[in-house]
Amino acid sequence: MENFKDTPWILNHTNWGTVQNRKYEIAILPWGATEPHNLHLPYGTDTLESYKLACGAAELAWEYNVHCMVLPPIPLGVQNPGQIELPFCLHTRPSTQKVILEDILVSLQIQKVTKVIIVNSHGGNDFKPIIRELQSQFSNLFIGIIDWFRMKECLSIFDIPGDHAGEMETSLMQHLFPGEIKIQEAGKGKSNGFKLECMQSGLLWTPRNWSKVSVDTGIGNPQNATPEKGKQCYDLIVHKISEALKELSIINPGDIYK
Repeated sequence: MENFKDTPWILNHTNWGTVQNRKYEIAILPWGATEPHNLHLPYGTDTLESYKLACGAAELAWEYNVHCMVLPPIPLGVQNPGQIELPFCLHTRPSTQKVILEDILVSLQIQKVTKVIIVNSHGGNDFKPIIRELQSQFSNLFIGIIDWFRMKECLSIFDIPGDHAGEMETSLMQHLFPGEIKIQEAGKGKSNGFKLECMQSGLLWTPRNWSKVSVDTGIGNPQNATPEKGKQCYDLIVHKISEALKELSIINPGDIYK
């Protein structure tokens, strides 16, 4: 368990006495998943990553007087066939995610929060169509999404980043939870691709059946992971997100266009 200390940018760690006299314009919603991550990473990896990255970015933003709040993380992701059948892998439909997000946005809108950023850690979550659907309903809110694992600068840190529980995720978790990740227990993360050239090229898409593509639920070899690479990745992502928060803090939701 983390040591509790009152941090006014993390809702789980603060209280009404601290919050009541401050004005918050930006809410950060970490969103992950609950699923196996090879043999060495916890089921909550995606949720832990999004939460830690959001908290780190918010702390940096507060140094620049950007009053943002990290909400409790959502641990429910969209899962593929072949994952859904695995013990305790929790599958949430996109329509359910929409309802969860909509309810949160209703609350925040009433409370005069004007900007909401989702920090997403799970590749199966696709918030773009959900945000498109909800944006007209919440026309006075800015609703945005950051898929941190797609940052090219972050990917370049690693020899072979991997798709799921590979070098990148393992390094990040080694940094965030030093001494708790048992790399010696990890599977090789070997994966099978598609036979069809049109699918290999990306022209044709279908969800991967996880039981057909991976033996240990990982995709990408984690053996080259190090805490040092994880810290470099963490620092880069946190800096990038905090810069985005600073930019957002000085504009109104409708003033994002040139």
